[in-house]
Amino acid sequence: MVVLRDGMCPGLDEELIQALRAEDVKTVEDLVSSDTEDLSQKCSVSYKALLAVRRVLLAQHAAFPVSGADLYEELLSSTAILSTGNPILDKMLDSGLYTGELTELAGGPGSGKTQVCFGVTLSISYQLKQSVVYIDSTGGMSASRLLQMLQAKSCNMEEQMEALQRIQIFRLFDAFSLLGCLHSLRCVGLQQASLGGGSVKAVIVDSVSALISPLLGGKHNEVKISPGMSLMMQVAGVLKTIAKDFNVAALVTNHTTRDGSGQPKPGLGLSWSHVPRTRVLLERVERPGSLCSSLRTATLIKSSRQPCLLKTEFDLKCWGRPDDMTAVSGKRKLEN
Repeated sequence: MVVLRDGMCPGLDEELIQALRAEDVKTVEDLVSSDTEDLSQKCSVSYKALLAVRRVLLAQHAAFPVSGADLYEELLSSTAILSTGNPILDKMLDSGLYTGELTELAGGPGSGKTQVCFGVTLSISYQLKQSVVYIDSTGGMSASRLLQMLQAKSCNMEEQMEALQRIQIFRLFDAFSLLGCLHSLRCVGLQQASLGGGSVKAVIVDSVSALISPLLGGKHNEVKISPGMSLMMQVAGVLKTIAKDFNVAALVTNHTTRDGSGQPKPGLGLSWSHVPRTRVLLERVERPGSLCSSLRTATLIKSSRQPCLLKTEFDLKCWGRPDDMTAVSGKRKLEN
């Protein structure tokens, strides 16, 4: 709700605001939903003057309708699909990561979340030759591991260095720094992060839960808004705004907890569950006699395009070989 303030529009001065508050009209919503003629008499103000104020506030704050056709045309002209670098995951995600949306990877320790983020980063920076903003909150970002993965794709040292230069890394270790960084990227920094001749196509946060979860407590109350939950929703709002306004894919990682039956589920609670457009649960595949298997399962637990609970298996060691990796970028029509 927008509180009425002096100077919001011509004619809305402090004297009128005080008169309106005396009639329990404190917000724009209160004013536009009131009977203007009755309110003008109670406040002893001109009906025409109050009506003019009401019309200006409506024009400033009312939501205007947009046709479905206009939204569809906007989708066709703005959405791009970025390959994760893994054809198996791309198929599960209906071709890859969609710009303008937030995708979440959830999993326990050792489930491969960071490794998948590395693969996505290199797919965009090396294969698509576009820039990536990588926010590391766990200390898991390893330049040597990135280089090792790049060397498996190309023997050309110049190509390797160019791909690394297109990755902008921020190391942050508290939620307030994360929110500040995101605000800075939104206001002035996202285009400045474009390096090596490519525009930013993805913002990756590994991990959002590592910073937010400690502020929520073990059993946070979803009904009462706590400072931690408020901060979490601010982070969510800025991430979604960046994805939408700058036409980039937002990718975050999350930890897992256990539901009543002991099955893994994404952390951060019910409020956060509405934030990602797509959620993928990663789990380690245990093989008899294997101490450290590179096999992982990916389960699609939330999607607006694919059936939920789709499950597939992939190998972290076989990430996006040049001969079988397909990158999808540019306009794409969504077909039934």
